[in-house]
Amino acid sequence: MPRFDLPLEDLQRYRSPRPAPPGLVEYWERTLAEARGADTAGVRCVPAESALVTVDAYDVTFPGFAGEEIKAWWLLPTRSGGADRLPVVVEFLGYGGGRGLPHERLHWASHGFAQLVVDSRGQGSIWNTGATDDPHGSGPASPGMLTRGVDHPDHLYYRRLITDAVRAVDAVAHLPGGDRDRVATVGHSQGGALALAAAALHPGVAATAARAPFLCGIARAVELTDAPPYGELGGYLAVHRTTAEDVLGVLDHIDVTHLSSRITCPTWISVGLTDVTCPPSGIFGAVNAMDSATPLVRVWPWNGHEAGGADDDAHLARWLTETLT
Repeated sequence: MPRFDLPLEDLQRYRSPRPAPPGLVEYWERTLAEARGADTAGVRCVPAESALVTVDAYDVTFPGFAGEEIKAWWLLPTRSGGADRLPVVVEFLGYGGGRGLPHERLHWASHGFAQLVVDSRGQGSIWNTGATDDPHGSGPASPGMLTRGVDHPDHLYYRRLITDAVRAVDAVAHLPGGDRDRVATVGHSQGGALALAAAALHPGVAATAARAPFLCGIARAVELTDAPPYGELGGYLAVHRTTAEDVLGVLDHIDVTHLSSRITCPTWISVGLTDVTCPPSGIFGAVNAMDSATPLVRVWPWNGHEAGGADDDAHLARWLTETLT
């Protein structure tokens, strides 16, 4: 795939021309306060059925948006004693996937972290399975999640999913073996967007890392690519021909570009310059808005949405170990 976006030297100084929507801070403060106020069941953690011998697996349920139950796996390296509390990686998942089975996501536990694998509500039927419902409907929308609820900021699907991500960080304090003062949020694509959003909205996040994050510069991305998920939005606007400015204004409420200025913890980002799924200028727009953090940015000139792939995984494991210890 040839490079299609701005040259690297322009990307490194690119800033989104779109202002944050009015009242964005209050919007998220209200959203999170309502979610925490709706918590009636608390966090539940029980041993999961598993034949794993190097990792202990627990089935977790915690309250997310509107207090609704979100599923997760809590994975701990098997060790004698168990007195020390481990640094924690809260892992969010890519578009269309769910938490799957415990043995599918052992990367961080295998590196010595306590690992919370967070399910994505209403997803888990594209590349693996999920276990969390999304009981909310929406107005007319394209297939997929991006255009659900674009009639009003309060109805957005990603308002619910980002709230779940913040509440996942809250849940860590109630799980055995993890250190609530050493929590990192991590993810690829959609998961990367959730990792960054949680770091922006939760002061307890000690580090965050995102590979090829989604939801960065939504209005620009839909002009550059028709690949999904942004292609869902382009298809919607092609039918709802007179609604573009209103719809993009609603989506600004969940655009990571407008949240990233609130990130203050150490931050790691990876981007592929041929990425048509999450165009690099949107990602650099979010990076360059991080006024209170100086992110480590890994650039892969000949890679697409996979960015650095396994090389990123190895580098990030070393970086998180150094950052959290």
